[in-house]
Amino acid sequence: MALTLDLEGRTAVVTGGVRGVGAGISRAFLEAGADVVAVARREPESLPEANGRTARFVSLDARDADAAQAFADGLERVDVLVNNAGGGPFLPLTDGALRTHVKIIELNLTSALIMSRVLQPRMLEGGGGSVVNIGSVSGVRPSPGTSAYGAAKAGLHSLTRSLAVEWAPHVRVNTLVLGMIRTETAHLHYGDEEGIAAVGRTVPMGRLGTPDEVGAACVYLASDLAAYVTGTEMLLHGGGERPAFLDAATANKDEKESR
Repeated sequence: MALTLDLEGRTAVVTGGVRGVGAGISRAFLEAGADVVAVARREPESLPEANGRTARFVSLDARDADAAQAFADGLERVDVLVNNAGGGPFLPLTDGALRTHVKIIELNLTSALIMSRVLQPRMLEGGGGSVVNIGSVSGVRPSPGTSAYGAAKAGLHSLTRSLAVEWAPHVRVNTLVLGMIRTETAHLHYGDEEGIAAVGRTVPMGRLGTPDEVGAACVYLASDLAAYVTGTEMLLHGGGERPAFLDAATANKDEKESR
């Protein structure tokens, strides 16, 4: 088998694939030669483009099992599924309506379960495929203020590991665990440019990641180069976060030297 990143002739479905991280993922698959079906609830003003090609948009709520099945039945083929739809506001568990927290879990976990379930048979019809779940560091460490989101992502990571065993060897399933990624809505989380830069300095790489970097990692996991990679969690977080004790130790050292 030729080991290559070339995905020409393959079809990739990207949920939440029209803006933010999802748009970067869609562009990367287009660049790699794949046909891209970008799924979202609302049609965007523009669609991801790359390499002279444009993603095809389909309106779909990935949490709706019946609608998802109808979508799957209407596809000619599917080789790759990227479960990217997700997100959630800063919302401690005792704040807001309880239903809001349930919806966060449905968006970040239930939608991935549904889409994986309905598209796996279509992948098998074509000889196999790859599922890439977009996880988060919130699913592998405490997530105060976003507990429902963190719990959903932890569940998504577990789903990945289980499905990788259930569906081997024909369908590979992996998680891409994201740290902080700069999108067009970054200011809602991190503030103005100064605030974004300050947050970036807490990352060992010195900056936030980009949607295109997420897309590149997804293409790798879906490609033949990753043919023996399944059931894994690939970290894309720029080295994580500087441990608080390092800053405390540095501050203490500087204070002693200034005396």
